[in-house]
Amino acid sequence: MKNQSPYLPIMLTKKPNLIFVSLLSVLFCQRERSVAQQKAVLLAAITSQKPVVLLDSASFSSQAKFETHWNMFYPWGTDHNGSARMYKEQVSVLSGGILQITANRRETWEGKSTADPKLRIFYHSGAVHWKEKITVSASKPRWIISGDFQVPSNTGTWPAFWITGASSWPPESDIMEFKGTDTVWQNTATGPDWKHLSWQNKLSRVASPQNWHNYKIVMQKTSAKDMSIEYYVDGVKTDTHTANFVGKPFWLIINMQMEGDSGIGGQSLQHAVMKGKNVYVAAYSN
Repeated sequence: MKNQSPYLPIMLTKKPNLIFVSLLSVLFCQRERSVAQQKAVLLAAITSQKPVVLLDSASFSSQAKFETHWNMFYPWGTDHNGSARMYKEQVSVLSGGILQITANRRETWEGKSTADPKLRIFYHSGAVHWKEKITVSASKPRWIISGDFQVPSNTGTWPAFWITGASSWPPESDIMEFKGTDTVWQNTATGPDWKHLSWQNKLSRVASPQNWHNYKIVMQKTSAKDMSIEYYVDGVKTDTHTANFVGKPFWLIINMQMEGDSGIGGQSLQHAVMKGKNVYVAAYSN
């Protein structure tokens, strides 16, 4: 055809290439969707498993239930790294499934804390720890720990909700820790021993910590030694830490320490109260 467009041969020769590119694009997109779908299926498989709930809000529903699940004091005793000594009478169970810990100042000489930095004891306060241990393992690779708390945030108050190594220190994960301000510290301590520590810290401002807020971690085994720890405040993820904690048992602790890292309250700080409820511990099994 003499009137054929001079551009037709070029169009005819390039059209198969365009088709080939289009096919590759479709296949690539299908592959990308396939990978994404596989990840979604895997995540769904993990999250759809029914957890073994080991602790729930019922543990504070009565004094009898409380004594079934919780021990008084720290796992190692009554003293730690502040100016408060733990006493049984400072801990009470209130109606509505609420745990209350009260700190009161005392001026009489009671010696110094047996734990570093060995501050003088000025306060009677309280601590409790869960009777069971928490261990991320091949058989229980995923754990969720959470709780709702009302805590003071004035200088000299040091409330915490945390897990710490049951057979060594580190490891440690602070699910909630306030040090005399409205900033929550969420920390992970790793290291071969306490002399060679490495800290991962996430600091987040919390509006009115004296109101109820939820603090949570999700621990997930990622290798033979390592796991991820996702930190949350009121359901919003604040950070993800990595730690070599697989196979290491933990104690779960709720306590109201005083002064130390939270500053000096002095005689102006006579009284402080923290409350907790809906403390939840669950493990997912393979």
